[in-house]
Amino acid sequence: MLFMAFIIAGCSKNSDTQISDLPTPTGNYVVFAWNDLGMHCLNPSYDKLVILPPYNNLMVQVIKKGKIPEIITSGLSVEYSLVNNTSSADKGDYGQFWTNGIQLFGAMFNITSLAPNVGLKGMGLSGTMTASTGYFIAEGIPATPIDDSGTKDPFQQAIVSVKDQSGNILATTKATIPTSDEINCAKCHGTDAFNDILRKHDIAHGTTLMNSKPVLCAGCHGSPALGQMTAGSSGKFLSEAIHGYHADKNAACYDCHPGTTAKCNRSIAHTSADGNCITCHGTMDEVASTIEQGRVPWVTEPKCVTCHKNVTEVDTGNDLYRNSHGHGNLYCTVCHGSPHAMYPSSNTKDNYQSQQYQGADKPVKTIGSCGVCHRNSRGESNSNEFAEKHGGANPEKKIACHTCHTEVPTNTQQWPHSYTWKDSGGNSSGVGD
Repeated sequence: MLFMAFIIAGCSKNSDTQISDLPTPTGNYVVFAWNDLGMHCLNPSYDKLVILPPYNNLMVQVIKKGKIPEIITSGLSVEYSLVNNTSSADKGDYGQFWTNGIQLFGAMFNITSLAPNVGLKGMGLSGTMTASTGYFIAEGIPATPIDDSGTKDPFQQAIVSVKDQSGNILATTKATIPTSDEINCAKCHGTDAFNDILRKHDIAHGTTLMNSKPVLCAGCHGSPALGQMTAGSSGKFLSEAIHGYHADKNAACYDCHPGTTAKCNRSIAHTSADGNCITCHGTMDEVASTIEQGRVPWVTEPKCVTCHKNVTEVDTGNDLYRNSHGHGNLYCTVCHGSPHAMYPSSNTKDNYQSQQYQGADKPVKTIGSCGVCHRNSRGESNSNEFAEKHGGANPEKKIACHTCHTEVPTNTQQWPHSYTWKDSGGNSSGVGD
C-alpha cells in the first residue's frame, strides 16, 4: 500500500521556491512552521453580508537537534513577518472590517476596540508568537490576499525567525499564509450578490437583514469556525444551512471554498481539478445531513485512516489531523504539511520547508530525513543515504517509515511512528532517535 507522499515521484525544484534566501539549517536548532487549515477564507467586504473575518493562524515547533532531539518552547522567542505585506486596512475594501469589526465581532471575541491592521486576537502582520505547550502560535493574523505592491496573491508568505535571549537568530524558515476572498456568490446571485442574498433571506424567512447591515451570518447560525459550539438562535449551524440550501442549486465546492484561482486543496496526492472535496467531505447534501444528525461541523471531520486503511498510526482518533501528534510528539503537519497542502503541493510556496530541509534540488516529499533533527543520524539532511538504503518499493532495509510510506508489512504493530533506534549493543537510544 502506498501512503502519503514519501514515494511520490515528480515535483522537481522550482525557482519560485527561493530556497537560497534563507540559511541552510546547520546549527543546533531547526524550526517548522505551518498554517493550521491550508486555506483561510475572508470576506471581500464588510458592509453587507459577512461570513468570516481576516483571521490566519500560524503555528511553529522548534527542535533542538541532538541524539535525542527536544521540542523547545522556553528560553527562545519566535518572530514572524509577512513578506512584502505590512498592512491590510488600506487595501481593497478590507478596511470595512476595522470600521465595522466591533459591531460584527466585538461581543463574540470580547473586545471593545480594534486598531487598524490588528486582528481579533491582538496580532498584527508581524510580531512575536506566543509560547504554548509544545509549540508557538500567532492566532488571528489579519492577512489579506494583496501585498504592498498591490499584487493579489492568495498565497502570502511569512518569514519565521527563532532567536535566543540575546536576540541572535538560531533558525529561520518560511511558511505559507493562505488567504482568499474568492467566494463566488455572484455565480448565482449577480453582481450585487451579498445584497441579493440578504433580500432573498428576508423574503423567505421574514427577517429584516437588509435593514440591519452589516449582518454576520454567525449571528444566528452558529459557526464553530468562529468558536461557536452551538447552532445559535436559528437552531441550524451555518455549515448545515449553506450546504443544505445549495445542495440542489448546481453549486460547486470551489464556488465558496476558494476557488478556481486559489485552489483551496493543493496536495497533489489528494486533489483533482475540482479539489477532490467530495472524496473526503462528502456531497453538499451529505455535509448538511450529517450535521442535522448530530455532527458538529469543523469539529468532526474526515479522518486520514478512512482511505489509508490498516495503518494503525494514521488513525488520529477523535483528534483532527491538524491537531494530532506523532513521532517524537511532533505535529503531523510538521512532516506532512498543512491540511489541504500536504507534501508535495502544487504550489511552490507550500513546499518550501521540504526543500529547505531535504535539499532544494530534490523532489518534494514528506519530511522523512532523520538528519533534519537527529545528530549523527543514519539519514543525511539531503535524504540521499536514506533513499539508497530504505527507499523504493523493494528497499534494501525496511524500517518504521514503511508502515506509512511504502508497502505495509503484515505485522504493523512493530512499525509505529514511535519506533526507537537501537545502538549496536541493542540499547534504546531514545524515542525516534
